[in-house]
Amino acid sequence: MGVSNRELVQGTLEMLVLKTLALESMHGYGIALRIEQVSDGVFRVNPGSLLPALSRMERAGRIRGEWRSTENNRRAKYYTLTAAGRKALEQECRQWGRQIAAIERILEA
Repeated sequence: MGVSNRELVQGTLEMLVLKTLALESMHGYGIALRIEQVSDGVFRVNPGSLLPALSRMERAGRIRGEWRSTENNRRAKYYTLTAAGRKALEQECRQWGRQIAAIERILEA
């Protein structure tokens, strides 16, 4: 059973996108596909959620977009992680680590 986009908190989606782009530049469809594959289908990201998130992240300077040709000779906007994006990803991963540890302590109590 997948998690719907409404349940995927905005900050979570952005962190998953940053992590995906830390590996390589890719276009929006590729980002959505990679998140779905790596999460074994738990997270399904639709364009209605992804495109606004990519725009926000680009305006914030965390990613940079560039129009290129795909392997199928179509034009797509490829996104690359910036230095600011890499720093934001590190901070968010630390914060998530603290939150996950706290949740585990609560569940084990």
